[in-house]
Amino acid sequence: MSTTLLVTLIAGVSYLLGSIPFGYLLVRIFRGEDVRASGSGNIGATNVSRKSPALGILTLVLDAVKGTVAVWTAYAVAPTYPSMSLAALCAVLGHMFPVWLKFRGGKGVATGLGSFIVIAPKAVLVAVGIFIAVVAVFRYVSLGSIVAVAFFPLLVYEMHAYGSAPMALVLMAASSLLIIARHQQNIRRLLAGTENRIGAKR
Repeated sequence: MSTTLLVTLIAGVSYLLGSIPFGYLLVRIFRGEDVRASGSGNIGATNVSRKSPALGILTLVLDAVKGTVAVWTAYAVAPTYPSMSLAALCAVLGHMFPVWLKFRGGKGVATGLGSFIVIAPKAVLVAVGIFIAVVAVFRYVSLGSIVAVAFFPLLVYEMHAYGSAPMALVLMAASSLLIIARHQQNIRRLLAGTENRIGAKR
């Protein structure tokens, strides 16, 4: 199989896996509602949990699993760090811009988590620790996500968790930047002091 065909295959399959809109489907099936019509308007676990905490947890798990499956599939076809990192990036893109929902998806945190836990588990665990610490201190889930994702490529680099393949590190950094970019509205609210805190009355 040619390199171009292999890359196309990995990218396409990973995008399609990532684009499965579990949050949208779960709320539609169990609540008969469109999750995009309320809250933040995206299909991720945080917004789904506003409808149902149980569905929010299930969405988190399923969104992570689709990222894991994408990376595992890439590994089965081409067991290299660049191929797995490409799969992770495309799965995240699929979640953010699902073709089934007119490219209106989520922010990619859970899908990124599920993807990168396969590639760089130690870096992910440290990033999760950073997330928990930031949320515990500041009570902003969005801030915890942004800070943890921002540190992730640095952790991968310091821990040499990219197989000494610079392209893999570039692809992982690109995923992190995309996830941060998808939090632009949260960043604006954080700067304006209007972002919702955990436990705050609405």
